[in-house]
Amino acid sequence: MRVLMLGTVLVLLACGGSDEGGDATVSTSEGAADTGPRGNGSITGTVSFAGTVPANPAIDMSAEQACAEKHAGGVRDPQYVVADGKLGNVFVHVKSGLPAGARYAPPTEPVVLDQDGCLYEPRVFGVMTGQQIEIRNSDPVLHNIKAVPTENRGFNISQPSEGMKTTRTFTTPEVMVPLECNVHGWMNAYAGVKDHPFFATTGDDGTFRIEGLPAGTYEVEAWHEKLGTRTTTVTVTDDGTATADFSFSPTTT
Repeated sequence: MRVLMLGTVLVLLACGGSDEGGDATVSTSEGAADTGPRGNGSITGTVSFAGTVPANPAIDMSAEQACAEKHAGGVRDPQYVVADGKLGNVFVHVKSGLPAGARYAPPTEPVVLDQDGCLYEPRVFGVMTGQQIEIRNSDPVLHNIKAVPTENRGFNISQPSEGMKTTRTFTTPEVMVPLECNVHGWMNAYAGVKDHPFFATTGDDGTFRIEGLPAGTYEVEAWHEKLGTRTTTVTVTDDGTATADFSFSPTTT
């Protein structure tokens, strides 16, 4: 009996004990010391679109009337958000230039990813490693959220009821992590995962702002889900603002 009890304890220890409902991925950076350099410099810019804007595909939500009713006049898949030649939903981030080994603690506030009207909101967003993503279902329909990363551990969770919330985290920098809904094939979102806080997503007016940078020279990358990436190099001075403008077109690779 003593041998049997000892074996049971060893098995529990090897398996990590009980599961109290934690996330499928737990970041090792949570609680880590924030030793990365910061400053008062910033990078601002505008992302432009040149040429004829491709038509966004129409979405047939006739099978989900609760969602269709939230979109007066029909709905299109917002692959291209362009207004007055400015491009929205572009993830802009500092790709290189920070000191090697710099560590930044993730914010305690989660990033909220909502499912509203059978669309993800926001469609493109940034999150730090170890920062919680709070996934909400604001629709009275079933959604299934599937993350398809390359560097991180994926997940596939179901939210069958309105008002449900689930949290997940990513542990490894990755630009970008696709998210999709297995129930509604048109639902897509993209998460830019960084181990520092120097990133932003352009609004409908195509502008962005990245703050809190120390003086230095940085490679900055802009990513769009259909148009690929563009990069530039900027030098940020103490208390200064550098400009990083980007331009995409239908032929961008």
